[in-house]
Amino acid sequence: MSTVASTPRNAPTISLLIATYNWPQALSLVLASVRAQRVPPLEVVIADDGSRDETRALIEREAQHFPVPIVHVWHEDTGFRLAAIRNKAIAQSRGDYVVQIDGDIVLHPEFIAGHARFARRGSYVQGSRALLSEAVTNRLFAGDDVPVSWYAPGITHRANAVYAPWLSRFVNGPTGALRRTRGCHMAFWRDDLIRVNGYDEYMEGWGREDSELALRLINAGVVRRNLKFSSVAFHLWHRLANQDAVDRNHERFERAQRERLTRAECGLDQYLRTPEPLT
Repeated sequence: MSTVASTPRNAPTISLLIATYNWPQALSLVLASVRAQRVPPLEVVIADDGSRDETRALIEREAQHFPVPIVHVWHEDTGFRLAAIRNKAIAQSRGDYVVQIDGDIVLHPEFIAGHARFARRGSYVQGSRALLSEAVTNRLFAGDDVPVSWYAPGITHRANAVYAPWLSRFVNGPTGALRRTRGCHMAFWRDDLIRVNGYDEYMEGWGREDSELALRLINAGVVRRNLKFSSVAFHLWHRLANQDAVDRNHERFERAQRERLTRAECGLDQYLRTPEPLT
């Protein structure tokens, strides 16, 4: 009996948003996993936080034969500005629904189909991911035929690698904005992102930008749902990011919590196209 779950006819159109910065080796593996999707996204939008020419060249090569359009959204490298580049990418997306991953997240072939089934109005989704070891990651980069699944060696958070979509309905998990919020795998209705004005661009440097967005969505009445066992993802190994900005960004999170904010002061709206006036 097949374990592949069907996708509903009324599923939303999905823009897959991939954030990247100067790691084309990882991005190449991620894009290969997107090509292997049973149900492709409407488009791939790459949010590039100032990568050098090697990344641009990779994207241009991929775009020539990719099964769906690739949109490369780039800005100058003036430091860690993930919030800003994600806003710019969201503004250029065309799907009803934005599935957001980082450029080091390798996808199970049913990843997009799982999100299409799980999407519900009035909610956003926090996804999960299994972690690949340094050795497995290096073998993938070397082009080795490495099994990547729940039973393979070199994987931690192994339960997150199990593909059993019938179990997804029984997953509970945190309902707040801070605990286990990871921007490397989230999903949102695009009009909800517009309503809360996307990411807060005053948050620069690594940390809390995803939690602060999640908090404003919750303040606006959007419920968190946690997705496991369906849209399986594998996180390539890398060294930890510089966390010097976490305390400063956490202050903005606490302000949004204290004042029950729903909209970012400096956010998505500055990139959205305004309709042409009627003549």
